[in-house]
Order: sequence, then C-alpha cells, then structure tokens
Amino acid sequence: MSRTRIFATASVAFAIAAFVACAEPASTNVSSSPALDRAGFDQAGAHRQYGVPQKVGNGTVRTYLVLDQKNAGRPLEVGVALSERALEGLPAPVASPDPMANMHMYTLDLPAGNPTQYKFVQFDWNPKGHEPDSVYDKPHFDFHFYTVPVEVRNSIMPSDPQYATKAANYPGPEYRAPFYIDAATAAGGAPPAAVTVPMMGLHWLDVRSPELQKLAGNPAAYREFTKTFIYGTWDGQFIFDEPMITKAYILEKKTATDPSVVDEVIQVPTAAKYSPAGFYPSAYRITWDAQQKEYRIALTQLAWRE
Repeated sequence: MSRTRIFATASVAFAIAAFVACAEPASTNVSSSPALDRAGFDQAGAHRQYGVPQKVGNGTVRTYLVLDQKNAGRPLEVGVALSERALEGLPAPVASPDPMANMHMYTLDLPAGNPTQYKFVQFDWNPKGHEPDSVYDKPHFDFHFYTVPVEVRNSIMPSDPQYATKAANYPGPEYRAPFYIDAATAAGGAPPAAVTVPMMGLHWLDVRSPELQKLAGNPAAYREFTKTFIYGTWDGQFIFDEPMITKAYILEKKTATDPSVVDEVIQVPTAAKYSPAGFYPSAYRITWDAQQKEYRIALTQLAWRE
C-alpha cells in the first residue's frame, strides 16, 4: 500500500540526528569474510529449491530456498529470484493522485516444505519510488519477508477498531536490532498509527543508512539511496524483514566484473531475542547468477534464533 505516511519529513532530521550521534560509523554495507559470503550459495551439499513463478515485466519472479542437504535440510538462505528479463517492460510511472497507481504488488508463496518461519514474500515495484523526496523517490523494489500469514498482513487496516493500539504496541527492547528506530520516532514523535502503512506495518529504519544522513544533519556522510534494510512491526511483534533496492543497483550486478560486487553480501544488525523462534539472517544478498541468468535478493547467513 501507499507509504505516504512513513515519515513526517520536517521532523525527521531532529529525531534521526539524536540517534546518529550515539551510533557507530555506518557499517551495514560491509560484507563478511569471503568464506561466509559464499555460504548457502554454492557450498557443497547446498540445494536451491524454487517456488511457483509469477510474470513480472518481460520475465518472471519466484521465491527460493537454499537448503543444506548435509545437515538435515537446514535452511541457509531464503530469497527472491528475478529472471534476466524481469527488469525489462516493467510498468512505467503514471500521473495520478492515487499513490497505489505507482505501486505494483505481488504476493509470492515460498517453496513447498519451507522450514523457515517466513510465511510469504510481498514483492513490490515502485516506478516512482515514494517519499521522502530526495531519499526514496527512485525506482526501486521492496522485498518483504513476512513471518505472519497473509491474513494478518491483510488485517492491518485503519478500519480495525484496534488499529492505533496495535500500531503502538511495540516489541520489547530485546527484540529490536541496534541502531533501528521506528518511523514514528523518526517522524519526531508522530502517533504510530499515523505512520503505520496499511497492509504492511510500522517500518523501522537504520539511522546509519547513508541515504538518511542529509536529513540527519550529516551531509558529508550522505549517499544517494541504492539499497537499505528495513524491519517492520505490528501488534507487539516484528513481522517482516525488508531489503529495499533500486532497479539500477540490481542491474549493475550483471555488468560488474568484481566478484564481490556481482555477489554482494551486506551485514545487518541482529536482535538479542526473536519471536517467533526461527532461522533469521545476519546479512542480505544481492547477486547476478550468469549461469541461471537471474538476479537474486535474499536473506542469508541464516541462524536459529529465539
């Protein structure tokens, strides 16, 4: 759904700047060691299993799992694969007062026998991006990996009499990843219901993200948005993990010559506790597979957490 309520942009600088002041230098774009980077991608015993494809652009999109056949099918990676031509022929931006006219949503089932806590993936194409202007207003994709059923996602609607209560019901501090603040706090203390996105949830942002630094009063550290990692909550629980990546950045993987760029793994902060217990990522991956001719965006380096 529309993200027009994620930020109250005029206030965001003050809230984010306060958190940035006590944060470590941005490190979310630093990859792990090469050996760990490859885990779950081409290691011996790893098996990739795909979900049912859907048409997108001139190609297809489908989910996948990488399972460790040498370790009782333990999940190593869960992701979304876009065929080579899926990034061609995508819907173009249109002039419309309806923000939904420029957001194209796909609900993707995970492969049969999925052993992870993730229930489905919501994949979105945003040809005009979304606000704040000069931050996330570039053509990009959202990859929401939900730990709740579709029915719960669909119930996140302002028509729910408990909408404000559920939006303001935050998980305890032990369930929150370091450096992340919720959109209500980022908006200078807005009511959580005012910035919770219907049929999505309340978004949480890493204050160290380069694209946010101009708003945070730290212009020297600002970089244009290419990729970021977001968490989402609803009614006392984190319900999705979300890589958000520009189309241009994904396309660059195909023509890159540096292996660490072609197959990029970005570390993410993790929490002390998780609910529900399951296999959660320490990183996310953006890669081009020349043999399979597909782009993949995944949660990777999965480890059991509770």
